[in-house]
Amino acid sequence: MFDANLSMLFTELSLLERPQAARAAGFDAVEIWWPFADAVPETREIEAFEGAIVDAQVRLVGLNLYAGDMPAGDRGLASWPGRETEFRANVEITAAIAARLGCRTLNALHGNFETTAQTVSNYRFAADVAAQAGAQLVIEPLSGAPKYPIKTAHQAFELMDEIDRGNVKLLADLYHLATNGDDLDLLADHVDRIGHVQIADAPGRGEPGTGELDLFGHLAKLRANGYTGFVGAEYKPVTHSFAWRDQA
Repeated sequence: MFDANLSMLFTELSLLERPQAARAAGFDAVEIWWPFADAVPETREIEAFEGAIVDAQVRLVGLNLYAGDMPAGDRGLASWPGRETEFRANVEITAAIAARLGCRTLNALHGNFETTAQTVSNYRFAADVAAQAGAQLVIEPLSGAPKYPIKTAHQAFELMDEIDRGNVKLLADLYHLATNGDDLDLLADHVDRIGHVQIADAPGRGEPGTGELDLFGHLAKLRANGYTGFVGAEYKPVTHSFAWRDQA
């Protein structure tokens, strides 16, 4: 089951037009980075976004928490000293959106700071609020972000152990993990700890078939070992074709 990442795909359209474009392209489910400029958006902005999802008749299966100024290099608030109140307010809003739309996966990027006791406390708060909304919290290793301390699945697992919440899982982005040198074949041994999977080919971060990764082979191993969740198409379009889905 593939879902379309609306922050990477259909970017020639306005954000509110993208859910319908995904539907027209044959996707029944979508995911998205935080779709607003601020951690605490206005009610009308939230209602417009939720309306676009509902009107397009697609399922929202993944939603990122506010991550700061992403173009400027910010990668999350969970570890950012002094922004705990903002982080927690955003958690509450994100979980409420998820509850209304039936979204079951919330992605809380770590941030560009070292993990501290406050970081762990923030993640525990987020996990508990997510659980109340019937959702899981995922932690994503990233590439291309030198200050970001979570780069491998092992580092994410170590943080998950510290957080010690049953609904905290790994977001296994095969592009980021491969770019950082992780052995993707080993992921199949940890399916029980994986909450969501995303794909893009490497190098280049284009759609499957534009790089060198055996994405469908790795997905087959994950499926064979019990992964039943969605796979997010989170890539930079090169051919602007979705023919790769026929090969999966």
